[in-house]
Amino acid sequence: MSIARLGKMLAMWAVLAAAFLVVPASAESKARIVRLSEVQGTVQIDRATGDGFDKAFINLPVIEGSRLKTGKDGRAEVEFEDGSALRLAPDSEVDFIRLALGDDGQKLSTVQLVSGTVYANLHPKKVGDKAGDQFLLNFARESVTVAAAAHFRVELADATATVAVFKGKLSATSPSGQFDVAEKHSATIDLANGDLAKNDPAKKDTFVIAKNYEADPSDAWDRQQTDYHDRYASAGGSSISSPYGYGMSDLNYYGNFMTVPGYGNVWQPYFIGANWSPFQDGGWAFYPGAGYMWVSGYPWGWMPYNYGNWAFVPGFGWVWQPGYWNSWNGIPRAVNPPVRTKVPTPPVRGHQTVMVGLGLAANPAAGAPRRLTINPGSASFGVPRGSVRHLDRLAKTMDRTSRPVVVATAPPVSTTAPTTGFGTSSSSSPMRGGTSTGTAPMGAPHRSAAPPPSRPH
Repeated sequence: MSIARLGKMLAMWAVLAAAFLVVPASAESKARIVRLSEVQGTVQIDRATGDGFDKAFINLPVIEGSRLKTGKDGRAEVEFEDGSALRLAPDSEVDFIRLALGDDGQKLSTVQLVSGTVYANLHPKKVGDKAGDQFLLNFARESVTVAAAAHFRVELADATATVAVFKGKLSATSPSGQFDVAEKHSATIDLANGDLAKNDPAKKDTFVIAKNYEADPSDAWDRQQTDYHDRYASAGGSSISSPYGYGMSDLNYYGNFMTVPGYGNVWQPYFIGANWSPFQDGGWAFYPGAGYMWVSGYPWGWMPYNYGNWAFVPGFGWVWQPGYWNSWNGIPRAVNPPVRTKVPTPPVRGHQTVMVGLGLAANPAAGAPRRLTINPGSASFGVPRGSVRHLDRLAKTMDRTSRPVVVATAPPVSTTAPTTGFGTSSSSSPMRGGTSTGTAPMGAPHRSAAPPPSRPH
């Protein structure tokens, strides 16, 4: 064999070897992690560890292959990177079949509704002429594709499925073909005829479109969560430049942004004391391929632990510095911690969830209690989102008195009392019409005052 030919072969093998080395890194970079952002009552999650379902807590990461289900008193919300949300009503189950990134960076999500009822409030993005984000919701033999912003509900019951569109429009596909569902319309799909539709022309019309929808008992809860995000997502005067929207509502509700000399624009939760540490309450959850990830027990505890870093500022205490958006941190970053601070260190072995301090917040059975005690140094641990008006004012009061504050909360949403549907009833529709009243009482939005206080609360 000539030296030239040998050189060409060696070069070719070098290229192939490099290609094989790149594949795992590329596949790793296209994995996505989203957030379990709200948990009420009995909720379980399967983190694809091979151990089946386990108790779920807020701020648990949701990865491709995860499964989530609610009990008779359970509700849950999963928040995606752009602030979109998927919500599970009681007695529901979903599988996260796909959470990936496309070649152009678009987010590709496929969720399977196994049983029950889910709500989706989605904001898929499209950049220029490139393909945009794709969200696909599968149920039975049907699927719903969302190409633009939409808010809708899908319910599986017996041998039928119902799709109700609150805002936007959907494109749905069944064995009998594709059909669109417009805003404030619904579609009832006869699942029993799905298999027959392919071969029997008489059975091909397996769906009925109606100009209204029948209300569901969980509509009020879904509306309450939507209102919360609408009110607080852009409140608080935050000026951080982040490619992510999940968790922003909680940051604006539970704390405030401010400018600290030498540290820039930072965030700090309300109700902290001189001895409070952001790492004192939470836990460790195991995920295949990633190992143990830190899970915060605080209701705002997503972005501050997975992006940027915590810094201890003399005279101010702990603050979160936004940044490091190109990587997702399973272990929080700490800068200049006091000598006795215990920075999170993952367990060296095992797969079981490990609690730290107060652990992970208990799941309220039906939203917030009627009265709530907020303690100094609690950093809002156990305070349900949107349940208390004017947290900033309460924080200032507690800063002056150093005493617990007892507050009234918004009434919880009923799990059984139905609300009325939207639209005018039609004789050709199996739905019932009425006036939509699906909004439960909740706290008024807080707008952070500018400029920020000299000492953060």
